[in-house]
Amino acid sequence: MPTVDFTGSPFPIFTILEAEIELTFRGEVKRTAKGSTVNIPATAPHFFRNTSETAAPALHVHAGGAEEFFMLVGDPVDGRTAPPPALGKDEQAERVRRAKALAAKYRT
Repeated sequence: MPTVDFTGSPFPIFTILEAEIELTFRGEVKRTAKGSTVNIPATAPHFFRNTSETAAPALHVHAGGAEEFFMLVGDPVDGRTAPPPALGKDEQAERVRRAKALAAKYRT
């Protein structure tokens, strides 16, 4: 799935709950494992991708307002342990289009 940079919220924090992700910010790539917590500097462009063979749930905390962006761009799931939705290429492209369309409003 394509990644989208999110740079609007001050001081986003990621805590990796399972598996491992690769996090890139300010051009630096770091691998993070279960239990790791990463603080991203305010407004630093960043993105992440799952490098595991399984789902990699993470707690992703932003300042108030970011939840609205994610609800408009993302897809609700049935619960915190539900698998991510299976999206085709057209559906993935639509999510990226939505994120780009909302970028100015949410300072992303």
